[in-house]
Amino acid sequence: MRILLLLSLFITFNFNASDHSGDKAVLAAVEKYYAARTAEDFATQVAMESKSGVYSTNSDGSFHKPVQTLTVADYEKNAPIGLNHVFFPEAVKLSDDAYFVRFYYEGVVGENNMPYRTRVTTTWVKEMGKWVIKTQHYSSAAYGGVHQTTRSDFED
Repeated sequence: MRILLLLSLFITFNFNASDHSGDKAVLAAVEKYYAARTAEDFATQVAMESKSGVYSTNSDGSFHKPVQTLTVADYEKNAPIGLNHVFFPEAVKLSDDAYFVRFYYEGVVGENNMPYRTRVTTTWVKEMGKWVIKTQHYSSAAYGGVHQTTRSDFED
């Protein structure tokens, strides 16, 4: 009987530990949000942002942006020109209502279709039953880097 109890606990734990349904829902939200961004579907994009605003940091080296609650009109006025895609997204559960997501965002930008590559980290939170973006940080991965190797890079 004791073995049966231990076996049932083990099986229950493994099924719960391997439940990635939240990961899939969040990653689907990421794909939908960035597809809307590329398609200039600003209504979808705004609907997928936290109602209390989004904290952003751009890959252009500028300072962190204050929390913003943007509208469709804001996006229509300042829409970036470009065709970009999400690559290798990974979702890490922080809590039942929050996920950390990282991925690469690549494509072309601007009127001259310049190559664009950035690393992105985002935080997704559940508001009113749906996943919305709360933070986004874009870090340049412009075909090389600015990191200067130091001794500590080689330490365990």
